[in-house]
This record gives sequence, C-alpha cells and structure tokens, in this order.
Amino acid sequence: MATVKGRKASILRKTCETGIKVELNIDGKGKAKAKTGIGFFDHMLEAFAKHGGLDLKVLCTGDLEVDQHHTVEDIGIAIGNAFEKALGNKKGINRAGFYAFPLDESLSIVAIDFGGRSYTKFECKFNRERIGELESESIAEFFFGFAQGARANVHVRLLYGGNDHHKCESLFKAFAKAVKMACSIDKRMRKEIPSTKGVI
Repeated sequence: MATVKGRKASILRKTCETGIKVELNIDGKGKAKAKTGIGFFDHMLEAFAKHGGLDLKVLCTGDLEVDQHHTVEDIGIAIGNAFEKALGNKKGINRAGFYAFPLDESLSIVAIDFGGRSYTKFECKFNRERIGELESESIAEFFFGFAQGARANVHVRLLYGGNDHHKCESLFKAFAKAVKMACSIDKRMRKEIPSTKGVI
C-alpha cells in the first residue's frame, strides 16, 4: 500500500517475514529515523538520508531470529518503492546520477538510473562476517532490493579499502549522492520526461 503527495511517499509492506513502514520526502533536509533491529544498518540508512538531502523514516519488524536477509532486502524493496512512487512520471529529473565517495582509505563509486528497468551490479568484498550487528553478505541484498523496488539500474563498486566499516559507509554515502543527483530537477527540462520513449 502506498500514498503519494508531492515528492513524498509512504509505503507499508507486510509479508510473513517482515512488516515495514517507510516515509520518504525526496526534497527534505537529511532527517532520518531508522529502527530496523540492526544498529549498524540504522546508521547506514541515516547516512543515506543525510548525504542524499532527503527525509527518511524506516520502521521494521523482521524475522531476525532466522537471519537478516529478509529484513535488509525487504527494506531495500520498500525504500525503492517509495522512490518509484514519489518520483511519479519522473518529469524534469536528471534520471541518472553517479558519485565517487572517499572515506579515509576506502573509495566507492555508485551509479544509478531511474529508467524503469531493474538491474544491479554489486562489486564489493568484506573481510568480516559482520560489521557491528550487520551481516556483511546482506549489504548487497539491500541494493538488489532497492533496484527492484525503484525499477532502477544500480551499479555499486568498491574500488579499494581496508576497514570494513569505512567500506560500507563509503558505499552508502556514494549511493546517497548518486540518488540525489538523479532525483534533482533540470530546470530547462522541467516539463519533459527524460526518455526518448516519452514515458518511463
């Protein structure tokens, strides 16, 4: 279930594995509230909101007694759904964005296209099984879920890095900046849909 107003959207996603509420304002001020049951993941979602200049609220109850896969993936899907709804027909947006974000010894590049097709390329290896409480192998699932929910191409690549915390934070901050670029309005093309097809 979704409600949309302006470039805002609210998503309720309920499955047998997770219950998720997402509130998104693309044109926000970087305010975030994340309660997912996974502390480090909350931290990454808050960094995403801050560096993306958007307001984001994510509340989730998931089957963490199984593992974190369903929770992290479904949150990605729900946030992606919120972007899909909030962007509407996508008139005037840049549509695509990319960013290289350094964090100490780590450097990540993320590129995104809200072009209506879901595809994900994730190239990053972590040394530890967990970063804080977050299972490292679940990080990719967030981006796969987001791409699915947003109907977007998402390419995520860690160029190099040492500390796993820095690697992951670099990824999410690069993602935030790339999304901010893609969602920003090109004033010259404000009334145009950014596709030769005339629809996305």
